[in-house]
Amino acid sequence: MDKMHELIIIGGGPAGLTAGLYASRARIDTYLIEKGIAGGQIVNAELVENYPGFPQGISGLELGEAIHEQATKYGLAVVSDEVTEVTIDKAHMMQVSTGSNTFRAKAVIVAGGSERRKLGVPGEYHLLGKGVSYCATCDGAFFTDRNVAVVGGGDAAITEALFLTRFATKVTLIHRRDQLRASKILQERALSEPKMEFLWDMVVEEIVGDNAVGELKLRNTKTDKRSPLEVDGIFIYAGVKPNTEYLKDLTSLDEAGHVITNELMETNMPGLFAAGDIRHDSRRQAITAAGDGAVAALSAEEFLSKT
Repeated sequence: MDKMHELIIIGGGPAGLTAGLYASRARIDTYLIEKGIAGGQIVNAELVENYPGFPQGISGLELGEAIHEQATKYGLAVVSDEVTEVTIDKAHMMQVSTGSNTFRAKAVIVAGGSERRKLGVPGEYHLLGKGVSYCATCDGAFFTDRNVAVVGGGDAAITEALFLTRFATKVTLIHRRDQLRASKILQERALSEPKMEFLWDMVVEEIVGDNAVGELKLRNTKTDKRSPLEVDGIFIYAGVKPNTEYLKDLTSLDEAGHVITNELMETNMPGLFAAGDIRHDSRRQAITAAGDGAVAALSAEEFLSKT
């Protein structure tokens, strides 16, 4: 059993790190637990153009590292581990369990973000790393002079599809609807990109290949017609799901598993706060996640002052 902390933050993306920055500057004994790379999913973005203060844009990796450096400058302790459970003990203290330790705190901010949704189709798991990818920034260079497909229609899908045009001969975007959901400026770039083609009202039903992706089996959502598409790789951006499985018995979640909070980032459990993509009405942007983190830390500071 580790010593007790005033505040534990779960997640080291923009929300968690900003919360840690505010809390550590307020001289709150704060411990941040992150299972992956400090900076969260933003580190996978090749270029972030809409974070204030960087008129020329900044890579997601650089942004994540900068926020991490700023937060730890004021004494924030960051540890690499994965939280498996959060409970309340008999003394009404938060008990945070990981694979190797159990920590206690007076308050907890959950900012664990989300993970990529899988398509759940035949071939997806078998061909992971053999042409199936969820990160174009990570794997795009492997598909130089190849034909690839991107599944999705939001900002992430379009951003990564445009990135892939640097390497691939052709990038086919597959979207289940007849129009994109991405921001207008990204849509304009994608629709004017000569290397990109679009398949509307289509879903992937199977990914085919022995030791590498070779073909996708597609279905038109309006006509139900099936058709094949030969590709060398597929990049999947079918949305995200919140990392909240360990919270389901502790606080209220919406149907998709997002934590329900008020405008102060408070949950229905006193001392438990949530910030960033994990929240039910998050806008899924780095800047709004950072704002959530600041609010959560201020709310936690007020809560701690009363306990």
